[in-house]
Amino acid sequence: MKGRSLKALFAADPQRAERFSLELPEFLLDYSKNQLDQDIFVNLLRLAEAADLAQWRGDFFAGKPINATEGRPVLHPALRGGLAEDVEIDGVSVTAQVEAELERLKEFVVLLHNGALTGYRGKRITDVVNLGVGGSHLGPQTTIEALRAHRKGDVAVHFVSNVDGTQLTDVLAGLDADSTLFIVSSKTFTTSETMTNAGSGLKWLQQAMPEADPQALLQQHFVAVTSSPDKAQQFGVLPERIFRFWDWVGGRFSLWSSIGLPIAIACGFDNFRALLDGAASMDKHFREAPLDANAPVIMALLSVWYCTFMGYPAHAVLPYEQSLHMLPSYLQQADMESNGKSTTRAGVEVDYTTGPLIWGQTGINGQHAFYQYLHQSPEVVPADFIGSVTPGHDLDGHHEILLANMFAQSQALMNGVDAESVSRELAAKGLSQEEIKRLTPFKVHRGGKPSNTILLKELDPRSLGALIALYEHKIFVQGVILQIFSFDQWGVELGKGLASKLEPKLASGDLADEDGSTAQLIEYYRRINGTVTSTESPVVEVAEPAGEQA
Repeated sequence: MKGRSLKALFAADPQRAERFSLELPEFLLDYSKNQLDQDIFVNLLRLAEAADLAQWRGDFFAGKPINATEGRPVLHPALRGGLAEDVEIDGVSVTAQVEAELERLKEFVVLLHNGALTGYRGKRITDVVNLGVGGSHLGPQTTIEALRAHRKGDVAVHFVSNVDGTQLTDVLAGLDADSTLFIVSSKTFTTSETMTNAGSGLKWLQQAMPEADPQALLQQHFVAVTSSPDKAQQFGVLPERIFRFWDWVGGRFSLWSSIGLPIAIACGFDNFRALLDGAASMDKHFREAPLDANAPVIMALLSVWYCTFMGYPAHAVLPYEQSLHMLPSYLQQADMESNGKSTTRAGVEVDYTTGPLIWGQTGINGQHAFYQYLHQSPEVVPADFIGSVTPGHDLDGHHEILLANMFAQSQALMNGVDAESVSRELAAKGLSQEEIKRLTPFKVHRGGKPSNTILLKELDPRSLGALIALYEHKIFVQGVILQIFSFDQWGVELGKGLASKLEPKLASGDLADEDGSTAQLIEYYRRINGTVTSTESPVVEVAEPAGEQA
């Protein structure tokens, strides 16, 4: 396929676009601009069958412990009513637990929007600061940004994920402590970054209200979202302000749970419920559609085809919707944290490439940044173009320009421009043959760059839910075919563990067991920070070059 022209494939098959497209209730998926023909498509489907995808899919929805290294089921579809049948864990209905917690969320959001929730001094809560990192941050913020046109109420939601104090300082600078509520979102309620930010948030409240007992501030100004409610209570959060989710919910798939509380606050509970319903509709499609007409399956097969077979190491996500500007970052975490693995389910090191590097940004900005690379680099980067038929604004002319650019870019990547066409164009401008010969090589585009186009009918809560769930299930199918476990994240745990061991050494200077580079970095930090004198901690410094300084 690498040597075949996509343009020629369309010319040979007038029905190609229809043959390689799916129209679902929320969007059209056009995958016809891919390095794919019917024979390859059939063989990819056979690969999915050989990988026992149907059995894995059934086990997934049945609540079997497919997260085998942690001995847990993976049941985020249960959070949105996406199971075909209820599942019991430890004798308790999953659906009943989920619905009960959703009802608690709804009651809290209504109270907040009605002004019934107040701070320590009786002021109405007007600002909510979500403290979380990873899935506890990216999912809710991505969703709220995407649903700008569907926000409700006058309570502002802010996000802090970085333990770098600059972010928390910047967010709190514009807020009134008397009317600010913190949501501490942490599955274990031990996440170092999140709990450090929570502690600093409490100190900020104490500085603004020095007469208040810290426990009273925690009770009035803090909410917890966690699967460890006992730890949240120990921290000082009232039991009625602790919202649960469960260990069968992975962080990067948790926005549908109580982790989505900021979404319900910013957009209203009805819109949050519509988001869940849209995801549930995609769950049903994934469960029931045949493999050859199953959107997540098709997208996963294309990803494996390109990354593992064709050797294309990256994949670009290019939303032509400003509201979806955070989607590439969200999908980067969802995909790369899931399938960035090097060990098969049998515990054997893989000898093939697993998931691609996911990157991208909004399309129009990307066109003026990295599209040059997409078009004329010798590298091939498959891409997803994402847009909507209906604009989220009422400005005339803007949306047509936006969509024209989106359609044109995928067309240009597919077709390219050959030397003959370039020469004709230059000749029509009156250039000499010598100039034409000189310039032509620089203006040739090889084309043959594959892409999918996802065209939403409208970007609303329901279609956004379906879109995100589409990618969730795509990631799951990739993992099944690649024979890896997609739902653990031991690489993340390694870095966290090392950081906790190094943190006290920044103060103590005990570097006996550290490698030379790490020891030098800590020594440099301690010397410049004033922890020790330069004579106590020698570091080799780069000498200034002799002669005139730049």
